[in-house]
Amino acid sequence: MKPFMDKNFLLDTDTARQLFHETASGKPVWDFHCHLIPRQIAENKQFSDLTEVWLGGDHYKWRQMRTFGIDETYITGDADPYEKFAAWAATVEKLIGNPLYHWTHLELQRYFGIYEPLTVASAPRIWEEANKQLHSDNLTVKGIFKKMNVYAVGTTDDPVDTLEYHKAIADGTAAIGSIDTKVVPSFRPDKAIHIDAPDFAGYIRKLSEAAGIPIATPDDVLAALALRLDYFIAAGCRASDHALEYPPVTASVKDTEAEKNTAFAAFKSVLNGEQPDRSAADTYRAYILTRLAKLYREKNIVMQLHIAAIRNNNPIMMRKLGPDTGYDAVHDCQISASLASLLGRIEEEGGLPKTVLYTLNPKDYYPLATLMGCYQSGQKGKIQLGSAWWFCDHKDGMTEQLTVLGNLGMLSCFIGMLTDSRSFLSYPRHEYFRRILCNIIGTWVENGEYPADMRLLSEIVSGISFDNALHYFEN
Repeated sequence: MKPFMDKNFLLDTDTARQLFHETASGKPVWDFHCHLIPRQIAENKQFSDLTEVWLGGDHYKWRQMRTFGIDETYITGDADPYEKFAAWAATVEKLIGNPLYHWTHLELQRYFGIYEPLTVASAPRIWEEANKQLHSDNLTVKGIFKKMNVYAVGTTDDPVDTLEYHKAIADGTAAIGSIDTKVVPSFRPDKAIHIDAPDFAGYIRKLSEAAGIPIATPDDVLAALALRLDYFIAAGCRASDHALEYPPVTASVKDTEAEKNTAFAAFKSVLNGEQPDRSAADTYRAYILTRLAKLYREKNIVMQLHIAAIRNNNPIMMRKLGPDTGYDAVHDCQISASLASLLGRIEEEGGLPKTVLYTLNPKDYYPLATLMGCYQSGQKGKIQLGSAWWFCDHKDGMTEQLTVLGNLGMLSCFIGMLTDSRSFLSYPRHEYFRRILCNIIGTWVENGEYPADMRLLSEIVSGISFDNALHYFEN
């Protein structure tokens, strides 16, 4: 029997252990897609207790607590912080097979030096010891970034955001002071694209104000977004990000005038208080997306497309708690034809920017991994199959994504893992990913499927762990 989550956790072969301990474990973290709050970074937030830093905003944990029958009072309600922590402890000790079990214990080990499993019985001891350490400088935001060797984080920011906290961090005037970690905004214009959202017209007014120009047409929207993108780039922006339930079907280049007319009519109707039908809304989305892609290419901005989430599925809880509270799911829509149409149209109109394709449904890995090969040109790994994301970032999901990419693309060009997290304690997920990566590669080597050339293997593992992302986002 192997020890519980020791230094060789998930590393089944000598080659895997060597690759992880000698190469992967020492690489910095480029967390290019996360949902950390810039204000908390700028203020160098010190968390009051383990509940605040661990359970506040973490809908991954909330879902499992609900599944275990925990009352909402102890999840998002106003229960005492220790009672919430105790409810999580009761949940996690039974969470066998779930990645949250591994992440929880990696976080206890890496941040607090606690190697005891979290159970109902151990909860009081762990609560006391972790909270004592949380009150030290080692576990402020700045301390966390330093401890976990975080090179850079890409937050997720709306085009109307002032980016005041990013600017303060960059120029050293924020409370966090001088910091080695780069904190850069990512451009997330979803609210300007999803024309069928209830608050779309109100958002367009905010965008107009932020950009300082009137907006009466979709072309005005694009002009405003271009101005805001320049503002983001001046603050260090490297990437955009788009959440798409499914890729909108685009017109052929021959039909762009008809597409434009439909998009303009849909936009006008929404500003007049009407609701567009799905076809008109998709036409507007396609019109904006294809032109934004051209802008990203011109300005060397990575385009990230997150596809196949179906969101806010519990209307009662949506009204009570709002979005991003644990009521989203995996979509099973067909995306191949529409994504091929979108990418082909962008390619035909001047070429794709660097693009990362994520899907929440593993059934899409083969379509995405083969489609991206149709547009590779000019640079290493220009089009990427994004890491196993959200509901897929567990051991089996990461193994499947890495294996598919190895089978159909070039795994050695992969830009690796992201946290996609709202929690400052999520960085051991990068370690989790690297252990799985090294175990897969180590197994191939020891099975005789690849030579035991440790220099070359180290280059590959180093690239996937950090170097490829560094090159991809900064060149």
